[in-house]
Amino acid sequence: MVSLKDVAQRAGVSIKTVSNVVNGYQHVTPAMRERVQRAIDELGYRPNLTARHLRKGRTGIIALAVPELGNPYFAELAGAVIDAAARHDYTVLLDHTGGRRDQELLVCQGFRAHVMDGLILSPIELESEDLLARTDTSPLVLLGEREYDAPYDHIAIDNVAAARLAVRHLVDTGRRRIAFLGAREESARRPAHLRLRGWREELDAAGLPAGDDLVVATEAYGREDGARAMAALLDRGPRPDAVFAYNDTMAVGALRTLADRGLRVPEDVAVVGFDDIDESRFAHTPLTTIAPDKEAIARLAVDCLVDRLAGTAATEPRRARPGHRLVVRDSTVGRR
Repeated sequence: MVSLKDVAQRAGVSIKTVSNVVNGYQHVTPAMRERVQRAIDELGYRPNLTARHLRKGRTGIIALAVPELGNPYFAELAGAVIDAAARHDYTVLLDHTGGRRDQELLVCQGFRAHVMDGLILSPIELESEDLLARTDTSPLVLLGEREYDAPYDHIAIDNVAAARLAVRHLVDTGRRRIAFLGAREESARRPAHLRLRGWREELDAAGLPAGDDLVVATEAYGREDGARAMAALLDRGPRPDAVFAYNDTMAVGALRTLADRGLRVPEDVAVVGFDDIDESRFAHTPLTTIAPDKEAIARLAVDCLVDRLAGTAATEPRRARPGHRLVVRDSTVGRR
């Protein structure tokens, strides 16, 4: 195995100089940095990251806990977090909570603190009181749209604005009876209620109906839930000319039901989803959707965690709002 000493001998410099280059310290001249880097490349030197983290009293591992790894959005987000963490020489430990409060509490309270330096958590059931009672001192970064009165960094897109953008697109394409699939009965701070709120605000602004007859509640947010919700909506009558689904997997399920009922998309019913998962591009009718900036969410979350670990973060918790955009595809405008 190539060592720092080997690189130093090849470059004709001290081991300390090689260490400064490897660790990215700035007080090395460009010429010296290039000389050392050439020796590193020639010898194929790779730093011992485990030893580096141990010297800092770290494990070199951060954890990401999400409600459901089988959900394409969270799977894609996990990939983005892994990429972002790798740029800081961190490995990511993945966990899923099933959206259950007991599991979220277990993760939040640091039951794996001995193997990880910090946690990125996307909670569903936790309350502010749970976070305020947290005794684990490792850094914690929260993801998701719920607002918490707790001293932790929080990364979340503006769901209300994103939902309004989706509905505005449907209005602009001439739709006048626009339904919402995926409402929930629980706390108004959750994503489904925020997206429902955006749906209602934009319809009100356009002077269009936003009654309960256009809203379908669901237990979950999978393809089957979307298919059932779409069927229930069609059975109610009169038929909507557009639907905005809580997420892309529900929207894909809705597309299936519409096809089974002999309805054309978008001629008879336009469909918009949320999340811009890979599947949305490859559905039989490619899906118009809201695309959260997953890379920015991941980068901000990891950067917050790394800054907390390094002691360089501001005292006040960070509240970051990554961007989102509307991706227009065939499900609302047809083939172009």
